[in-house]
Amino acid sequence: MENLKIELLRALEENARYSIPVLSKMLQTDEATIKQLIKTLREENIILKYTALVDWSKVEKHEEKVFALIDVKVQPKRGVGFDEIAERIYRYNEVQSVYLMSGAYDLSVMVEGKSMHEIAMFVSEKLSTLDSVLSTATHFMLKKYKHDGTVFEKVKEDKRIVVTP
Repeated sequence: MENLKIELLRALEENARYSIPVLSKMLQTDEATIKQLIKTLREENIILKYTALVDWSKVEKHEEKVFALIDVKVQPKRGVGFDEIAERIYRYNEVQSVYLMSGAYDLSVMVEGKSMHEIAMFVSEKLSTLDSVLSTATHFMLKKYKHDGTVFEKVKEDKRIVVTP
């Protein structure tokens, strides 16, 4: 059953729109088992959410959003480590994700805003004022090429004529 669970999770991670009959055929098990397993995985908070990946650059008349990745150096607290400060950070509405990282910075924070100025104000007024935050480095996202394994623009074939000497 554990192998079936892992295979189901990988299939749903690849494409959350697979129907129960399709999953049943892919995993070579009956539909009732698949339905029950999905229900159990949702109840156990293993499957947290189903999402759509949208290429907003191709949608006309949409509100443009700005994204930034902020590297944060923090002073961990005794007994709770990085968890307490990470929780304080992810509670802000602007924050899309928070990761504990190895390397020069401790946390990597993905932030969404309406403008670069809005994100700058978030960093200066909210994030950097937290007691445990020692320093930040903000990187604005300019263009998205690939996200969660999905390429946004396929590489166009080079149609130039090959010239040889």
